[in-house]
Amino acid sequence: MSTPSVPSQKQSLPLETKKNFRWTVVIWLLIGGIINYLDRANLSIAAPEMMKELGLTKTDIGLLGTVFSWSYALMQLPSGWLIDRFGAKKVYSIAVIWWSIATFMTGAVNKMSSFIASRLLLGVGEAPCFPTAAKITASWFPKKERGLATGFWDSSSKWGPAIAPPILVLILVSFGWRSLFYITGLVGIVFALLFIAFYRNPEKSRKLSGEERAYIQADGSGTEQGLAQTKIRWRTLFTYRSVWGMILGFFCTIWIWNIFLIFLPLYLVEVHHITLAQLGIYASIPWIGGICGNIGGGYITKKLVDKGITTPINAKRSLISICAIGAAIVVILIPLVQGIVITLTLMTLALGFISAITGSAWAMAGDVAPPALVASVSSIQNFGGYFGGAFSPVVAGLIVDTTGSYLPAFVSGGIIAGCAALCYWFIVKHPIEEPHV
Repeated sequence: MSTPSVPSQKQSLPLETKKNFRWTVVIWLLIGGIINYLDRANLSIAAPEMMKELGLTKTDIGLLGTVFSWSYALMQLPSGWLIDRFGAKKVYSIAVIWWSIATFMTGAVNKMSSFIASRLLLGVGEAPCFPTAAKITASWFPKKERGLATGFWDSSSKWGPAIAPPILVLILVSFGWRSLFYITGLVGIVFALLFIAFYRNPEKSRKLSGEERAYIQADGSGTEQGLAQTKIRWRTLFTYRSVWGMILGFFCTIWIWNIFLIFLPLYLVEVHHITLAQLGIYASIPWIGGICGNIGGGYITKKLVDKGITTPINAKRSLISICAIGAAIVVILIPLVQGIVITLTLMTLALGFISAITGSAWAMAGDVAPPALVASVSSIQNFGGYFGGAFSPVVAGLIVDTTGSYLPAFVSGGIIAGCAALCYWFIVKHPIEEPHV
């Protein structure tokens, strides 16, 4: 199977329009993603006070992260099908309200069993968020722009943890750790109501100009396609080589991602002995690298396609492979260095590489899948990442509790992250094609 040449693809597109209403859609996805990650990150900020007040251990905190990841991963599979079946707006709106209520509930409980239940419900509710974003992106953007658009909204997963420490630490110090969950839960409900009132699919949008609509439609976008528009059955997606490459590659990426998400604040407090006040600033810095990696990676893949160097799918495969190797090297170095400055520098670089991978991986779903199955393929990829990666927080917690050192957790995580290069480069090669009748 040959990959379409870049020149023919470029010639099929009209000149880029000056009308840019489609980019306002990214703002919705960005805000929703930030809220999504605030509702995950609040646990890592609240963890020290929760451990002190309730007698929880690092293994307990790791278990809460794992419970979330397992429920989040398992719900990816039905989420993608539901989005492709019933539409992005409807499923996304219900999901935001669901996870916001689960977040609010976390602040109201005291027992470990209740925390586990609330984190499980949080994972169920948050599952449709990013597959929906991938579906909306595929509807609103031509293929050459999807990497950059995805880089912007996927940076929400770094904006959330980046802005969480200073904001949530301030709330924690002022009102207690339970307020973190109450406030972020209420914010999510307000956002969901606004999204329901104002978001429209491209084919129903009155603000999309004819010029911009033609630009989007020239590359097969412009409408949200559902399962009725494809002859490929959902269950057969697991028979495609590229889908398995995406599953395995995302597993390798999310393994180290989850370690950073859950344990970065604790690592800084325990290894570098920073104060709670310092944590609000220091824990934010590495996520700035993640934001830059997301947007920068999307920009690079767009430029590679614009200049005719390669195709959209190969631009993403190349970027992911290079960044996975870079992430492996940097992550392994983190526990081997001394000093807060060099540690934060390496963490910033690591999250930059990892974020470039996640952004390109989400955008790749639009290159690999037919338009009607973008949410399904992206959710299957995310399932692989979070089902396997769900083990990393509890494994890391056990390693630290048992050995008293973060070294084995970071070294093993770095090696696993590097394996993403093998999966995306050697296994993910060709898009899924509709059968010819």
